[in-house]
Amino acid sequence: MRTSYELPAAELVTHEFEIKRSRFITWVDRARSEEEARGLVTRAREAYPDARHHCSAFIVHVENSQPIERSSDDGEPSGTAGKPMLEVLKGSGMLDVAAVVIRYFGGVKLGTGGLVSAYTNSVSEALELVQRRTRVVKDLATVDLPHGEAGRIEAELRGAGIEIVGVEYGSMARYTLAFNPGDQSLVDATLAAATHGSSEAKAAGQRWIELG
Repeated sequence: MRTSYELPAAELVTHEFEIKRSRFITWVDRARSEEEARGLVTRAREAYPDARHHCSAFIVHVENSQPIERSSDDGEPSGTAGKPMLEVLKGSGMLDVAAVVIRYFGGVKLGTGGLVSAYTNSVSEALELVQRRTRVVKDLATVDLPHGEAGRIEAELRGAGIEIVGVEYGSMARYTLAFNPGDQSLVDATLAAATHGSSEAKAAGQRWIELG
């Protein structure tokens, strides 16, 4: 089971260059599902309706299974666009990532090798501009804290490397804590010291957490 991976920050990255009068405009974005990835292609077609090709590739994480990998040459000679783009995405190590390369043909044929090189470089150079985030599986626990002490205890939890991923306010402040799998003893020890043993954390499963 995969417990961590990198993905693009949730913002569209664009890159453009020209080879023998052909324009190659690359879009790279996060895609958390196959539907989102295909939506990026649709947006590219709408933004550049007069382009000759809208080639694409994407890799989407699937829980407890192999990632979904798809690519399209969109009219370019078979294997010269989508597959090279996909190989670059795979080489990046990222998941939940989609790329579209929009090509305006400049009148000069690039040949099979030239096309592979152009589409490879298009995505490679765009990926250099992508900011990355990391998704990791964290254990969760909840703890009820008195309102008057919650701020101080929260600071001590954060100081110990324990993340706060949710707070609900009622008669007590219920904190949802996230921490590395197997670190329940750290949570217990930190709470015991901060609350003099008056508060205990209750296990609450696991969740994917996105880190900056």
